[in-house]
Amino acid sequence: MKMPQLVNPTAAVSLTALAVVVLLTASASRPSFLRRFEPSIESLPRGSSPRSVRRVPTDCDIFRGEWVPATGADDGAAPYYTNATCGEIQEHQNCMKYGRPDLGFLRWRWRPERCELPRFDAAAFLDLLRGKSMAFVGDSLSRNHMQSLLCLLSKVENPREVPKTADPEFRAVHYESHNFTVAVFRSPYLVTANQSDPAGGMWDLYLDEPDAAWVTGVAGFDYVVVSTANWFNRPTMFYEAGRLVGCHHCLVPGVADLKRTYSLRAALRTALRALTAGGEAGGFNGTVIVRTLSPTSHFEGGEWNKGGDCRRTRPEMRMSGLDVDFHTAQVEEFRRAEAAAAASGSAVRMLLMDTTAAMVLRADGHPSRYGHWAHENVTLYNDCVHWCLPGPVDVWNEMLLQILLRHQS
Repeated sequence: MKMPQLVNPTAAVSLTALAVVVLLTASASRPSFLRRFEPSIESLPRGSSPRSVRRVPTDCDIFRGEWVPATGADDGAAPYYTNATCGEIQEHQNCMKYGRPDLGFLRWRWRPERCELPRFDAAAFLDLLRGKSMAFVGDSLSRNHMQSLLCLLSKVENPREVPKTADPEFRAVHYESHNFTVAVFRSPYLVTANQSDPAGGMWDLYLDEPDAAWVTGVAGFDYVVVSTANWFNRPTMFYEAGRLVGCHHCLVPGVADLKRTYSLRAALRTALRALTAGGEAGGFNGTVIVRTLSPTSHFEGGEWNKGGDCRRTRPEMRMSGLDVDFHTAQVEEFRRAEAAAAASGSAVRMLLMDTTAAMVLRADGHPSRYGHWAHENVTLYNDCVHWCLPGPVDVWNEMLLQILLRHQS
Protein backbone atom coordinates (compact mmCIF):
# COMPACT_ATOMS: atom_id res chain seq x y z
CA MET A 1 0.00 0.00 0.00
CA LYS A 2 1.29 3.40 -0.94
CA MET A 3 2.49 5.45 2.04
CA PRO A 4 0.36 8.62 2.17
CA GLN A 5 2.35 11.83 1.87
CA LEU A 6 1.21 15.31 2.77
CA VAL A 7 0.83 17.67 -0.14
CA ASN A 8 3.85 19.79 -0.94
CA PRO A 9 3.45 23.07 0.97
CA THR A 10 5.14 24.96 -1.85
CA ALA A 11 2.83 23.66 -4.55
CA ALA A 12 0.61 26.21 -6.25
CA VAL A 13 -3.14 25.95 -5.82
CA SER A 14 -5.27 27.45 -8.53
CA LEU A 15 -8.59 28.57 -7.11
CA THR A 16 -11.30 30.94 -8.26
CA ALA A 17 -13.37 33.18 -6.01
CA LEU A 18 -17.12 32.84 -6.36
CA ALA A 19 -20.06 35.09 -5.59
CA VAL A 20 -22.35 33.46 -3.09
CA VAL A 21 -25.97 33.96 -2.19
CA VAL A 22 -27.37 31.59 0.42
CA LEU A 23 -30.71 31.83 2.19
CA LEU A 24 -30.39 30.53 5.78
CA THR A 25 -32.71 30.95 8.77
CA ALA A 26 -32.08 32.19 12.36
CA SER A 27 -27.93 -9.08 20.08
CA ALA A 28 -26.53 -11.01 23.04
CA SER A 29 -22.99 -10.53 21.80
CA ARG A 30 -23.38 -6.83 22.26
CA PRO A 31 -22.65 -5.14 25.59
CA SER A 32 -25.64 -4.35 27.77
CA PHE A 33 -25.79 -0.63 26.95
CA LEU A 34 -26.11 -1.46 23.23
CA ARG A 35 -28.82 -4.06 23.84
CA ARG A 36 -30.91 -1.48 25.70
CA PHE A 37 -31.78 0.34 22.54
CA GLU A 38 -31.76 -2.44 19.97
CA PRO A 39 -35.15 -2.71 18.23
CA SER A 40 -37.67 -4.92 19.99
CA ILE A 41 -38.00 -6.92 16.78
CA GLU A 42 -35.42 -9.70 16.73
CA SER A 43 -33.88 -8.35 13.56
CA LEU A 44 -34.88 -5.75 11.03
CA PRO A 45 -34.99 -6.66 7.33
CA ARG A 46 -31.66 -6.30 5.60
CA GLY A 47 -31.06 -5.62 1.96
CA SER A 48 -28.76 -8.08 0.24
CA SER A 49 -26.55 -5.18 -0.78
CA PRO A 50 -26.55 -1.37 -0.55
CA ARG A 51 -28.43 0.49 -3.24
CA SER A 52 -26.54 1.64 -6.30
CA VAL A 53 -24.06 4.32 -5.30
CA ARG A 54 -21.20 6.07 -7.02
CA ARG A 55 -17.79 4.67 -6.11
CA VAL A 56 -14.34 6.00 -6.82
CA PRO A 57 -12.01 3.78 -8.89
CA THR A 58 -9.82 1.46 -6.83
CA ASP A 59 -6.65 3.12 -8.10
CA CYS A 60 -7.73 6.60 -6.93
CA ASP A 61 -6.24 8.02 -3.74
CA ILE A 62 -9.10 10.13 -2.41
CA PHE A 63 -6.81 11.78 0.16
CA ARG A 64 -4.58 13.59 -2.37
CA GLY A 65 -6.02 16.36 -4.49
CA GLU A 66 -7.17 19.98 -4.37
CA TRP A 67 -10.16 22.12 -3.49
CA VAL A 68 -11.94 23.42 -6.58
CA PRO A 69 -14.90 25.77 -6.98
CA ALA A 70 -18.17 23.89 -6.70
CA THR A 71 -20.65 24.50 -9.51
CA GLY A 72 -24.26 23.70 -10.15
CA ALA A 73 -23.18 21.33 -12.89
CA ASP A 74 -21.73 18.90 -10.33
CA ASP A 75 -24.51 19.52 -7.79
CA GLY A 76 -21.90 20.82 -5.41
CA ALA A 77 -22.96 24.44 -5.24
CA ALA A 78 -25.37 24.03 -2.34
CA PRO A 79 -24.56 22.82 1.18
CA TYR A 80 -26.06 19.49 2.21
CA TYR A 81 -27.94 21.08 5.10
CA THR A 82 -28.31 24.36 6.98
CA ASN A 83 -28.73 25.42 10.58
CA ALA A 84 -32.47 25.47 9.82
CA THR A 85 -32.63 21.84 8.64
CA CYS A 86 -30.26 20.17 11.13
CA GLY A 87 -30.66 20.41 14.89
CA GLU A 88 -27.34 18.74 15.68
CA ILE A 89 -25.17 21.84 15.27
CA GLN A 90 -23.60 23.05 18.51
CA GLU A 91 -23.82 26.78 19.11
CA HIS A 92 -20.10 27.46 18.82
CA GLN A 93 -20.04 25.81 15.36
CA ASN A 94 -23.23 27.45 14.11
CA CYS A 95 -21.48 29.98 11.90
CA MET A 96 -24.51 30.98 9.83
CA LYS A 97 -26.76 31.54 12.83
CA TYR A 98 -24.22 33.95 14.31
CA GLY A 99 -23.82 35.99 11.17
CA ARG A 100 -20.70 34.83 9.38
CA PRO A 101 -20.81 37.12 6.32
CA ASP A 102 -18.46 35.31 3.93
CA LEU A 103 -20.27 32.13 2.92
CA GLY A 104 -17.86 31.38 0.11
CA PHE A 105 -16.26 28.70 2.28
CA LEU A 106 -19.31 26.54 1.45
CA ARG A 107 -18.61 26.72 -2.28
CA TRP A 108 -15.63 24.39 -2.64
CA ARG A 109 -15.43 20.67 -3.19
CA TRP A 110 -12.52 18.27 -2.77
CA ARG A 111 -11.32 16.75 -6.02
CA PRO A 112 -8.80 13.87 -5.79
CA GLU A 113 -5.96 13.86 -8.29
CA ARG A 114 -7.21 10.94 -10.36
CA CYS A 115 -10.98 10.87 -9.93
CA GLU A 116 -14.05 12.75 -8.76
CA LEU A 117 -15.23 12.35 -5.16
CA PRO A 118 -19.00 11.71 -5.24
CA ARG A 119 -21.37 13.74 -3.13
CA PHE A 120 -22.42 12.11 0.13
CA ASP A 121 -25.33 9.72 -0.38
CA ALA A 122 -27.20 9.49 2.92
CA ALA A 123 -29.52 6.68 1.79
CA ALA A 124 -26.60 4.59 0.56
CA PHE A 125 -24.68 5.16 3.79
CA LEU A 126 -27.60 3.99 5.93
CA ASP A 127 -28.19 0.97 3.68
CA LEU A 128 -24.53 0.03 3.89
CA LEU A 129 -24.49 0.34 7.70
CA ARG A 130 -27.82 -1.41 8.25
CA GLY A 131 -27.63 -3.49 11.40
CA LYS A 132 -24.22 -2.04 12.28
CA SER A 133 -22.78 0.32 14.87
CA MET A 134 -20.10 3.02 14.74
CA ALA A 135 -18.26 4.77 17.55
CA PHE A 136 -16.20 7.96 17.36
CA VAL A 137 -13.39 8.13 19.93
CA GLY A 138 -11.25 11.20 20.57
CA ASP A 139 -11.59 14.86 21.45
CA SER A 140 -14.24 17.45 20.50
CA LEU A 141 -13.25 17.11 16.84
CA SER A 142 -14.56 13.55 17.00
CA ARG A 143 -17.87 15.01 18.14
CA ASN A 144 -17.62 17.56 15.30
CA HIS A 145 -17.20 14.62 12.89
CA MET A 146 -20.17 12.76 14.35
CA GLN A 147 -22.41 15.84 14.25
CA SER A 148 -21.55 16.36 10.58
CA LEU A 149 -22.59 12.77 9.91
CA LEU A 150 -25.88 13.17 11.78
CA CYS A 151 -26.66 16.32 9.81
CA LEU A 152 -25.91 14.56 6.53
CA LEU A 153 -28.07 11.59 7.45
CA SER A 154 -30.97 13.82 8.55
CA LYS A 155 -31.95 14.08 4.90
CA VAL A 156 -33.16 10.47 5.18
CA GLU A 157 -33.85 9.82 8.85
CA ASN A 158 -33.58 11.47 12.25
CA PRO A 159 -32.40 9.10 15.00
CA ARG A 160 -33.68 8.75 18.51
CA GLU A 161 -31.49 9.57 21.45
CA VAL A 162 -30.22 6.68 23.52
CA PRO A 163 -30.95 7.01 27.26
CA LYS A 164 -28.20 8.81 29.14
CA THR A 165 -25.48 6.83 30.86
CA ALA A 166 -23.44 7.66 33.93
CA ASP A 167 -20.74 9.17 31.73
CA PRO A 168 -21.78 12.70 30.63
CA GLU A 169 -19.27 12.62 27.77
CA PHE A 170 -20.93 9.58 26.17
CA ARG A 171 -23.71 10.06 23.68
CA ALA A 172 -25.38 7.61 21.32
CA VAL A 173 -28.24 7.76 18.84
CA HIS A 174 -30.11 5.00 17.03
CA TYR A 175 -31.58 4.94 13.51
CA GLU A 176 -34.50 2.63 14.07
CA SER A 177 -35.49 1.93 10.47
CA HIS A 178 -31.91 0.84 9.69
CA ASN A 179 -30.95 -0.60 13.10
CA PHE A 180 -27.82 1.59 12.98
CA THR A 181 -26.19 3.03 16.11
CA VAL A 182 -23.78 5.96 16.26
CA ALA A 183 -21.94 6.87 19.48
CA VAL A 184 -19.20 9.20 20.61
CA PHE A 185 -16.74 8.70 23.47
CA ARG A 186 -14.77 11.72 24.62
CA SER A 187 -11.15 10.84 25.33
CA PRO A 188 -8.83 13.67 24.19
CA TYR A 189 -5.63 11.73 24.88
CA LEU A 190 -6.99 8.18 24.30
CA VAL A 191 -5.05 7.12 27.42
CA THR A 192 -5.68 7.63 31.13
CA ALA A 193 -5.29 11.32 31.96
CA ASN A 194 -6.07 13.68 34.79
CA GLN A 195 -5.58 17.41 35.22
CA SER A 196 -3.15 17.71 38.11
CA ASP A 197 -2.93 21.51 38.03
CA PRO A 198 -6.08 23.20 36.66
CA ALA A 199 -4.70 26.68 37.27
CA GLY A 200 -1.55 25.98 35.28
CA GLY A 201 -3.23 23.69 32.78
CA MET A 202 -0.95 20.74 33.60
CA TRP A 203 -2.09 17.20 32.77
CA ASP A 204 -0.74 13.81 33.83
CA LEU A 205 -0.72 11.24 31.03
CA TYR A 206 -0.34 7.52 31.67
CA LEU A 207 0.89 6.64 28.21
CA ASP A 208 0.69 2.86 28.57
CA GLU A 209 -2.86 2.81 30.00
CA PRO A 210 -5.76 3.02 27.51
CA ASP A 211 -8.63 5.14 28.80
CA ALA A 212 -11.18 2.74 30.28
CA ALA A 213 -13.97 5.23 29.51
CA TRP A 214 -13.91 4.19 25.86
CA VAL A 215 -12.05 0.84 25.81
CA THR A 216 -14.87 -0.99 27.58
CA GLY A 217 -17.52 1.08 25.81
CA VAL A 218 -16.61 0.19 22.22
CA ALA A 219 -16.77 -3.58 22.76
CA GLY A 220 -19.44 -4.90 20.42
CA PHE A 221 -19.27 -2.01 17.96
CA ASP A 222 -18.61 -2.80 14.31
CA TYR A 223 -16.57 0.33 13.55
CA VAL A 224 -14.47 2.63 15.71
CA VAL A 225 -13.18 5.92 14.27
CA VAL A 226 -10.17 7.03 16.34
CA SER A 227 -8.56 10.46 16.23
CA THR A 228 -6.41 12.65 18.45
CA ALA A 229 -3.72 15.35 18.23
CA ASN A 230 -4.63 18.85 19.39
CA TRP A 231 -4.54 18.20 23.12
CA PHE A 232 -0.92 17.08 22.98
CA ASN A 233 0.10 20.74 22.70
CA ARG A 234 -0.82 21.29 26.37
CA PRO A 235 1.61 21.11 29.31
CA THR A 236 1.80 17.44 30.28
CA MET A 237 3.69 15.03 32.52
CA PHE A 238 4.41 11.61 30.99
CA TYR A 239 4.13 8.38 32.99
CA GLU A 240 4.89 4.84 31.87
CA ALA A 241 4.70 1.77 34.10
CA GLY A 242 3.74 4.16 36.90
CA ARG A 243 7.01 6.09 36.60
CA LEU A 244 7.55 9.69 35.48
CA VAL A 245 9.57 9.50 32.24
CA GLY A 246 9.39 13.07 30.97
CA CYS A 247 7.11 15.95 30.17
CA HIS A 248 6.14 18.63 27.71
CA HIS A 249 6.57 22.23 28.87
CA CYS A 250 6.49 21.36 32.56
CA LEU A 251 9.62 23.35 33.51
CA VAL A 252 10.35 20.96 36.39
CA PRO A 253 14.05 20.55 37.28
CA GLY A 254 15.34 17.06 36.57
CA VAL A 255 12.42 16.09 34.32
CA ALA A 256 13.32 15.67 30.66
CA ASP A 257 11.33 17.89 28.30
CA LEU A 258 10.37 15.47 25.52
CA LYS A 259 8.83 16.25 22.15
CA ARG A 260 5.08 16.35 21.79
CA THR A 261 5.35 13.58 19.22
CA TYR A 262 6.70 11.30 21.95
CA SER A 263 3.44 11.35 23.89
CA LEU A 264 1.26 11.34 20.76
CA ARG A 265 3.03 8.24 19.42
CA ALA A 266 2.89 6.42 22.74
CA ALA A 267 -0.80 7.20 23.35
CA LEU A 268 -1.89 6.19 19.85
CA ARG A 269 0.21 3.01 20.05
CA THR A 270 -1.45 2.09 23.35
CA ALA A 271 -4.95 2.77 22.00
CA LEU A 272 -4.44 0.75 18.82
CA ARG A 273 -2.87 -2.12 20.76
CA ALA A 274 -5.94 -2.21 23.02
CA LEU A 275 -8.27 -2.30 20.01
CA THR A 276 -6.43 -4.94 18.02
CA ALA A 277 -6.04 -7.23 21.05
CA GLY A 278 -9.54 -6.69 22.42
CA GLY A 279 -11.25 -9.45 20.46
CA GLU A 280 -9.32 -12.13 22.26
CA ALA A 281 -10.80 -11.05 25.59
CA GLY A 282 -14.34 -10.47 24.40
CA GLY A 283 -13.69 -6.83 23.55
CA PHE A 284 -13.61 -4.98 20.25
CA ASN A 285 -13.55 -7.22 17.19
CA GLY A 286 -14.51 -4.97 14.29
CA THR A 287 -12.88 -2.37 12.04
CA VAL A 288 -10.62 0.41 13.32
CA ILE A 289 -10.53 3.60 11.23
CA VAL A 290 -7.73 5.98 12.20
CA ARG A 291 -8.45 9.56 11.10
CA THR A 292 -5.33 11.69 10.87
CA LEU A 293 -5.14 15.06 12.53
CA SER A 294 -7.16 18.15 11.87
CA PRO A 295 -4.55 20.95 11.56
CA THR A 296 -3.30 22.66 14.70
CA SER A 297 -1.76 25.60 12.82
CA HIS A 298 -4.67 27.72 11.58
CA PHE A 299 -4.29 30.47 14.18
CA GLU A 300 -2.67 33.63 12.80
CA GLY A 301 -1.59 36.83 14.52
CA GLY A 302 -1.07 35.14 17.87
CA GLU A 303 -1.58 31.91 19.78
CA TRP A 304 -5.03 30.51 20.48
CA ASN A 305 -5.26 32.34 23.82
CA LYS A 306 -3.34 35.45 22.79
CA GLY A 307 -5.45 37.02 20.07
CA GLY A 308 -4.88 34.43 17.35
CA ASP A 309 -7.62 34.24 14.73
CA CYS A 310 -8.51 32.64 11.39
CA ARG A 311 -10.10 35.09 8.97
CA ARG A 312 -9.16 33.66 5.61
CA THR A 313 -12.02 33.39 3.15
CA ARG A 314 -10.76 30.78 0.67
CA PRO A 315 -8.64 27.62 0.67
CA GLU A 316 -4.93 28.34 0.83
CA MET A 317 -1.81 26.23 1.23
CA ARG A 318 -0.59 26.49 4.78
CA MET A 319 1.18 23.91 6.92
CA SER A 320 3.38 24.06 9.99
CA GLY A 321 6.20 21.76 11.01
CA LEU A 322 4.13 20.50 13.93
CA ASP A 323 1.35 19.33 11.60
CA VAL A 324 3.91 17.44 9.52
CA ASP A 325 5.48 15.85 12.61
CA PHE A 326 2.13 14.83 14.10
CA HIS A 327 0.92 13.44 10.78
CA THR A 328 4.10 11.43 10.28
CA ALA A 329 3.80 9.98 13.78
CA GLN A 330 0.17 9.00 13.25
CA VAL A 331 0.77 7.29 9.92
CA GLU A 332 3.80 5.42 11.22
CA GLU A 333 1.96 4.22 14.31
CA PHE A 334 -0.97 3.12 12.15
CA ARG A 335 1.39 1.09 9.94
CA ARG A 336 3.01 -0.42 13.01
CA ALA A 337 -0.35 -1.45 14.47
CA GLU A 338 -1.57 -2.76 11.13
CA ALA A 339 1.49 -4.99 10.77
CA ALA A 340 1.26 -6.20 14.37
CA ALA A 341 -2.42 -7.08 13.97
CA ALA A 342 -1.70 -9.04 10.78
CA ALA A 343 1.22 -10.88 12.39
CA SER A 344 -0.85 -11.85 15.43
CA GLY A 345 -3.79 -13.08 13.39
CA SER A 346 -6.13 -10.49 14.91
CA ALA A 347 -9.59 -10.39 13.40
CA VAL A 348 -9.62 -6.59 13.75
CA ARG A 349 -9.34 -4.74 10.44
CA MET A 350 -7.31 -1.52 10.21
CA LEU A 351 -8.12 1.35 7.83
CA LEU A 352 -6.44 4.74 7.47
CA MET A 353 -8.52 7.88 6.85
CA ASP A 354 -5.84 10.39 5.90
CA THR A 355 -7.76 13.68 5.92
CA THR A 356 -4.88 16.00 6.89
CA ALA A 357 -3.75 17.02 3.41
CA ALA A 358 -7.25 18.21 2.54
CA MET A 359 -7.98 19.99 5.80
CA VAL A 360 -4.67 21.81 6.15
CA LEU A 361 -5.84 23.97 3.24
CA ARG A 362 -9.10 25.04 4.87
CA ALA A 363 -8.20 27.76 7.35
CA ASP A 364 -11.35 29.46 6.01
CA GLY A 365 -13.67 26.81 7.43
CA HIS A 366 -13.50 27.52 11.19
CA PRO A 367 -16.05 29.46 13.28
CA SER A 368 -13.51 32.11 14.39
CA ARG A 369 -15.67 34.61 16.31
CA TYR A 370 -18.96 33.42 14.77
CA GLY A 371 -19.83 31.00 17.56
CA HIS A 372 -21.81 33.63 19.46
CA TRP A 373 -23.54 36.95 18.87
CA ALA A 374 -21.19 39.88 18.33
CA HIS A 375 -22.78 41.88 21.18
CA GLU A 376 -22.42 39.06 23.73
CA ASN A 377 -19.80 39.55 26.42
CA VAL A 378 -18.29 36.06 26.39
CA THR A 379 -14.89 34.80 27.44
CA LEU A 380 -14.47 32.46 24.48
CA TYR A 381 -11.37 32.51 22.32
CA ASN A 382 -11.59 32.66 18.56
CA ASP A 383 -12.29 29.11 17.41
CA CYS A 384 -9.79 28.03 14.76
CA VAL A 385 -9.88 24.37 15.76
CA HIS A 386 -13.44 23.16 15.21
CA TRP A 387 -15.26 23.39 11.90
CA CYS A 388 -18.39 25.26 10.87
CA LEU A 389 -21.43 23.11 10.19
CA PRO A 390 -22.12 22.89 7.32
CA GLY A 391 -18.55 23.28 6.14
CA PRO A 392 -15.37 21.58 4.95
CA VAL A 393 -15.69 18.93 7.68
CA ASP A 394 -18.50 17.32 5.68
CA VAL A 395 -15.85 15.97 3.30
CA TRP A 396 -14.76 13.61 6.08
CA ASN A 397 -18.01 11.73 5.65
CA GLU A 398 -17.78 11.77 1.86
CA MET A 399 -14.41 10.07 2.34
CA LEU A 400 -15.76 7.76 5.05
CA LEU A 401 -18.50 6.45 2.78
CA GLN A 402 -15.99 5.67 0.03
CA ILE A 403 -13.68 3.90 2.50
CA LEU A 404 -16.55 1.73 3.71
CA LEU A 405 -17.69 0.95 0.15
CA ARG A 406 -14.18 -0.05 -0.87
CA HIS A 407 -13.64 -2.28 2.14
CA GLN A 408 -17.14 -3.61 2.76
CA SER A 409 -17.22 -7.21 3.89
